Amino acid sequence: MKKNSIIPLAIGTLVGFPSLAFVIHYFLFDTTFILLFVSRTNLVLELIIGTISGVGFGYLAWLIISMPFMKSVLHKYKNLINTFELDVSLIFFVSFCAGFGEEILFRGVLQPHLGVWLTAIIFVAIHGYLNPKNWKISVYGIYLTIVIGIVGYLSQNFGLITAIISHMMIDVILFYKLKETN
Repeated sequence: MKKNSIIPLAIGTLVGFPSLAFVIHYFLFDTTFILLFVSRTNLVLELIIGTISGVGFGYLAWLIISMPFMKSVLHKYKNLINTFELDVSLIFFVSFCAGFGEEILFRGVLQPHLGVWLTAIIFVAIHGYLNPKNWKISVYGIYLTIVIGIVGYLSQNFGLITAIISHMMIDVILFYKLKETN
């Protein structure tokens, strides 16, 4: 695949997930959709917490996936990422699209009804990281479930922007490290 093939996927995530969230929100919530984005603290604090948590979680994920026993998992995801020929600007674009689109649906709309942990499990399972046929991917998936649960609590306590930025930074770190690994 070429890098142009990931752009429609990223845009689909950026538009599709929030569109689905908007429809679900319409039927399940008594408030306006835009209120999902109102900070529970302040925007600067959300940006700082989202960035710090995302970078930290991303590097911890990298340490896990880089462990010698995880070599097959590392190669699987490295090969997948390398098929897209990502450069730094595309890494940021794809990471923003995933963070924004997915967090609106999962943390903004589903989590208030399903709870933090069920939403985290569904999120990680949909991404294929809870795989009963591959225990190594599941080890990584358990870590990600804990991280996404924490991101859920950050969203509850600080605001949805915190979750969006944290998710984006996790992806930025992992995509960049996977791209740069030999």
